[in-house]
Amino acid sequence: MSEKMKERNEIEEQYKWDLSTLYRSDEEWEAALASLDEEIAKIPEWQGKLNTAENIRNFLDLYTKLSGKMENVYTYSFLRNSEDTRKADAQSMYARAYGKIVEASSKAAFWRPEILSLDEETLEKIVNDELLQPYAFMMQDLKRMAAHTLSGKEEQLLAAFGEALGAPQRIAENLMDADMVYDSVKDGEGNEREVSDATFILLQSNKDRVLRENAFRSYYKGYRQHINTFAAAYAGTVKGAVTEAAMRGFGSSREMSLASDNIPVSVFDNLIATVHANMDKMHRYVRLRKKILKLDELHYYDVYAPLASGETKHYSYEEAQKLVLKAVSPLGEEYNRRVEKAFEDRWIDVYPNPGKAGGAYSSGTYTSNPYIMMNFTGTLDSVSTIAHEMGHSMHSWNTNHTQPQQYADYSLFVAEVASTVNENLLIEQLLKEETDPKARLALLNQYLEGFKGTVYRQTMFAEFEMKAHAMAERGESLDPTSLSNVYEELIKQYFGEDLVIDDEVKYEWSRIPHFYRPFYVYVYATGYCTASALSQMILNEGEAAVKRYLEFLQMGSSAYPIDELIHAGVDLNTPAPIEKALALFGRVLDEAEKIADELA
Repeated sequence: MSEKMKERNEIEEQYKWDLSTLYRSDEEWEAALASLDEEIAKIPEWQGKLNTAENIRNFLDLYTKLSGKMENVYTYSFLRNSEDTRKADAQSMYARAYGKIVEASSKAAFWRPEILSLDEETLEKIVNDELLQPYAFMMQDLKRMAAHTLSGKEEQLLAAFGEALGAPQRIAENLMDADMVYDSVKDGEGNEREVSDATFILLQSNKDRVLRENAFRSYYKGYRQHINTFAAAYAGTVKGAVTEAAMRGFGSSREMSLASDNIPVSVFDNLIATVHANMDKMHRYVRLRKKILKLDELHYYDVYAPLASGETKHYSYEEAQKLVLKAVSPLGEEYNRRVEKAFEDRWIDVYPNPGKAGGAYSSGTYTSNPYIMMNFTGTLDSVSTIAHEMGHSMHSWNTNHTQPQQYADYSLFVAEVASTVNENLLIEQLLKEETDPKARLALLNQYLEGFKGTVYRQTMFAEFEMKAHAMAERGESLDPTSLSNVYEELIKQYFGEDLVIDDEVKYEWSRIPHFYRPFYVYVYATGYCTASALSQMILNEGEAAVKRYLEFLQMGSSAYPIDELIHAGVDLNTPAPIEKALALFGRVLDEAEKIADELA
């Protein structure tokens, strides 16, 4: 029996997001888009005038307000495009909104270098002027980046190329989400199953090994057929970053990426070194999978298979809501009420439909409520994803309702903390209640998968990025063969000798959309380790830890992210948080191995 997704118009309204806190219709959006032209045209009028505190304050007020309007226009088009990436009208909306942002950024590119061109005494006086108090941290950070800021004309030229430099990412995304077609496959009983980005991991998590292997072959056949296009697209992104880093006087594109948040490169290096030092635990987990699954050979299509025997538990969306609410109860009544409101007010687009963007994310703007895109399939992983994305949304809601607009966005470096805290609270709550060994093993498997997928796997991704960018910086070719060879070697290193390396595995790099945002993936790993520490503090220390954590959620970008995390109770200037997280991984693995032996 074939499992077919519903078309979007067949899905009940209660399971689709309500975008009316942005715009009530596409027509209203069109009017908002058109209204931007007049305000964007005013930006150049300020060029040459940013030499007094009063003028700088007036310009920043104007540009902050305009940025908020552009954010609304862009976000609505992004969400609409995610609903069905095949629709030309949504693609057009997204492209036009992106174009406006590039146009505005290009016209406004003069302001930073113009302010930094002031003599040191004048600049210091302006930065400390009471008029600029609402922008004080922003101005201090501007001074920090002075050595890497180009001239006004150079910044303007670089900004003008923003849309062109973003083309590789859009090409890859359109190929992945709209153009890729996969062969349908048979399961172990001969039933036909559809393969898509939205269902691939679900199929890889199925107990039917025939289905897992067939889906694996089908999926990577699609990527292998387009591997030259993906390699060209990724090479374009890498070379763009490498070129910009050289222009700005950074030692590498990695250094440039981390500098934007004032993150020492040592934080990145500590992550990789500490994970390497704990690779034995990852290899133990791979061996545990092979043992429990009773396999002579463990293949890559086995690494998501459930470890527990018996029927895999499935949850309705309504059951998932209740589980998430119970899990986050340690965070207090107000936090819980806000999560309830998210469910009631349709912040969430729940189910997959043909053409819908794969995966999940949280979005939204300063003036709208947050929005969550899901592809809910009823698995425990889907429940965990709701908790994860709700963490993002609650982080956004808290900072939007505490900080002024200029400090409302939080750094990518802290972006994965709140989401993973929620995930960990969920799994800890479920483990607290579960006594059946088989069911408990399934939950431990979920916990272990979090570490495998977010600490080890994302660190592996980060190391792939580091190697690919270093290759480009040395002038080496980023062709399909070289990229695939680098990736295959990392798979061998991270998964160990107990994994059989199928030929398809080396093409996996081509399906990772985060690579088009250079040096983003490592923050998943540092964020997970931070969240591991914070969730344990919340559960063990109670009110004091919750207070610090909720204050962290309200900080936005009003301080450097490393300092925000120190306020919450975690210092990533040292390897200690990574070491503690991997020690917890070891303890969870110990229990899983013990139960596996008892059940054998």
